Amino acid sequence: MTLMDPLANALTNMRNNELQGNGKCNISPASKLIGRVLRTMQKEGYIGEFEYVDDGKAGKFIVDLEGNINQCGVVKPRHAVKKDEFEKFEKRYLPAKNFGIIIVTTPQGIMTHKEAKEKGIGGRLLAYIY
Repeated sequence: MTLMDPLANALTNMRNNELQGNGKCNISPASKLIGRVLRTMQKEGYIGEFEYVDDGKAGKFIVDLEGNINQCGVVKPRHAVKKDEFEKFEKRYLPAKNFGIIIVTTPQGIMTHKEAKEKGIGGRLLAYIY
């Protein structure tokens, strides 16, 4: 099986484990991008602790699920967003105002769309979670 989009696989894996009521899930292969997205989700309270495990191959993350994810997925294609365009994508990807987050990669690192708005910077959309 070839992985076309490891981030999409990671988010789908978390959502499926959450739907089954599992407390943990394994995400492999691990990458810096997935690690930073997990850190952002953790900061926003969607997941609990997670740890990186070196398995001699690509490594994996073990994530504690909190039962807070209703839906999550990647944004394809990864739209470029200017600092004043977030509203349009919030309407498209999130179910209600101030409900859920869009994860954005910016020149200052990976953050939520709210942080990017506060800092007044644009970037590319990576994923949404609510």
